[in-house]
Amino acid sequence: MIIRPHLHWFRMLLAWHGSVLPQLLPRLFLIFGISIVALAAHDHLLPVSLNLNTTAPFSLVGIALAVFLGFRNNASYDRWWEARKLWGQLLNESRSLTRQVLTLPSRELSKEDAAEFLAMLSALPHALRHQLRKTDPREDLAARLPDALFERVIAARYKPATLMLCLGEWVRRHARAGALDPMAVLAFDRNLNGLSDVIGGCERIASTPLPFAYSVMIHRTVYFFCASLPFGLVDSIGVFTPVFAVFVAYTFMAHEAIASQLEEPFGTDDNDLALNTMSVVIEDALRDLCGEPPLASPQRAENYLID
Repeated sequence: MIIRPHLHWFRMLLAWHGSVLPQLLPRLFLIFGISIVALAAHDHLLPVSLNLNTTAPFSLVGIALAVFLGFRNNASYDRWWEARKLWGQLLNESRSLTRQVLTLPSRELSKEDAAEFLAMLSALPHALRHQLRKTDPREDLAARLPDALFERVIAARYKPATLMLCLGEWVRRHARAGALDPMAVLAFDRNLNGLSDVIGGCERIASTPLPFAYSVMIHRTVYFFCASLPFGLVDSIGVFTPVFAVFVAYTFMAHEAIASQLEEPFGTDDNDLALNTMSVVIEDALRDLCGEPPLASPQRAENYLID
């Protein structure tokens, strides 16, 4: 994800990184070429004539298409925003569990026991990120988990769920040893259930995209409309047809491209969630509660953050 500070209005016009314009350029050049063909046919420079002298059909289709794109963008943004809220909940629940392990035990835990719990909790966002992105978590988990626990987690298919099981076993073990009273166990269990809700919510978003038939219908309509638009404009605006056709195509294609990116919020596109940074922020928050030094800052390029 590209994370930028607030830009001046003029610099916003020229922003390149984080916009969908780079991936749209080949398609916009295609629309520009079609516009030149429409202009040449209108001026009888080609032996064919394909001028649509009325703009009424394009107005009707354009309005309907704008409405459908609005629904598509709203549905995609709702998935993106729900995913962001789930990761915010992950931060809150992790902080609460860290506070509880540091303050609720009826007798002081050894540094090794507390470190074991916090290591599992710190590894959880990294394990969840790798599961959602279908990437290899070995390096991140090996750096945070003891060897025996690492081997157990890495052998599981659902690594975040296995870490949750290990956290529950830690609570049970210390409850039986008398370090946690029943009220403390209930507090731990409430927050662990919250973490389970986060994992399940993220898995639901990742495994249930928007219906394909809905997406492909909008995709086909956008490109048919943009390809035929120059032939409807050429009779009324003449040589300015390529300019207006490319601009209209950019607005429709950009909306569709943004919706496509937001639909999968856990990916690695420029507008997907910054899961790498969010994982580090969660781990850093836990280290801060324990009085440990912060982790390395996220990678920066010029005046924006690359996740």
